[in-house]
Amino acid sequence: MVLGAQRVFVSHLSGVAVFDPVGDQVGRVRDVVAMLRVGGRPPRVLGLVVEVVSRRRVFLPMTRVTGVASGQVITTGVVNMRRFEQRPTETLVLGELLDRQVTLVETGEKVTVLDVGLTQVPGRRDWLIDKVFVRRGGGGGLRRRRSGETLTVEWSAVTGLSLEEEGQGAANLLATFEQLRPADLANVLHHLSPKRRAEVAAALDDDRLADVLEELPDDDQVEILGKLKEERAADVLEAMDPDDAADLLSELPEGDMNRLLELMEPQDAAPVRRLLTYEERTAGGMMTTEPIVLRPDATVADALARVRVQDLSAPLAAQVYVCRPPEETPTGKYLGLVHFQRLLREPPGTLVGSVVDTDLRPLPPDTPLPTLTSYLAAYNIVSVPVVDESGSLLGAVTVDDVLDHLLPDDWREAAAREMFAVHEPTESRQDGRGTADG
Repeated sequence: MVLGAQRVFVSHLSGVAVFDPVGDQVGRVRDVVAMLRVGGRPPRVLGLVVEVVSRRRVFLPMTRVTGVASGQVITTGVVNMRRFEQRPTETLVLGELLDRQVTLVETGEKVTVLDVGLTQVPGRRDWLIDKVFVRRGGGGGLRRRRSGETLTVEWSAVTGLSLEEEGQGAANLLATFEQLRPADLANVLHHLSPKRRAEVAAALDDDRLADVLEELPDDDQVEILGKLKEERAADVLEAMDPDDAADLLSELPEGDMNRLLELMEPQDAAPVRRLLTYEERTAGGMMTTEPIVLRPDATVADALARVRVQDLSAPLAAQVYVCRPPEETPTGKYLGLVHFQRLLREPPGTLVGSVVDTDLRPLPPDTPLPTLTSYLAAYNIVSVPVVDESGSLLGAVTVDDVLDHLLPDDWREAAAREMFAVHEPTESRQDGRGTADG
């Protein structure tokens, strides 16, 4: 079964072997980690608990699961070997949801949860629990039914699994915040007390906290990171974009920075270490090391598939960079770029090497911010390639990173105040929960 093509029931994942892309076994699935939500909405699947060869149980995020086939799970090959620790907002599906007594909304009868179904959100790596397989216990409802009868229903068709809306715990608070964009949640965190801010940050999963940290002022980033356990802090840094992780680490004392870099997985720490060697307000200091890179023999269809990736920011999706192997930065020789609009005009089978734009010269990593700003404005582009002396692509600077360095240090807070002023009349009519739950 290909990832996202069919629904997966959690009982079929128990004990399934986990493999890396080259076919080496990493471990076996022992549980599924989910985050319950308010009001009967399907829970998000955060990842898998995998037991590795040493019998240690580690966490594998669903974002690093590339395929679920018959009897196996395929990963990106990057598995964090730190021991899994369940957080207050997390639920173990096999350990905590199965065999639970719940109530059917339509009939009011009690049933027992035997299994739950996981499905992937189309076009994304996000997974939800949307089905519940239950067994009736006999009796109840409008008609008596035979004991032991089973049926599959929607998640919203039962009560007793989702969070209660009036709850005040960390799980309910996180469920209320879930619909907020990272920038909006960052604004909420900024205005919480330090104690409450630390509680919410500790309860967020790594990817969500990484997204929020990237939107917070430097002082808040340093404060939150400093209150996390060092291993958790390293996990969050790994989930951040390398350029944002480098910016945050540069704000720490050198000893703390080096210790966290050592705790990070080597493949995640390497690009961050490279970025830390550049001055902050230069192309090298602002670039991301993860632009879309393709070989010249890749097709337009390949390029469009990469552009469509959900997690990719709009500036990075605006163009692809064509390079000789290797495709990871620093790449082989940089050949040029292809704009997204050009890709839309070409047949799918066209090789990107035949439509590459070589007119826009790349910039060296020591290019200062004023020159970089003028370059983006002069050519009306939203990202620019950064190339070293040997002609290898090091990364790309996007317009949002340039704006971040041009605006005043307190621009995020000022923008938040303006947004609050715009929405205040509407929000004042809410019942106290705001608009986060939609």
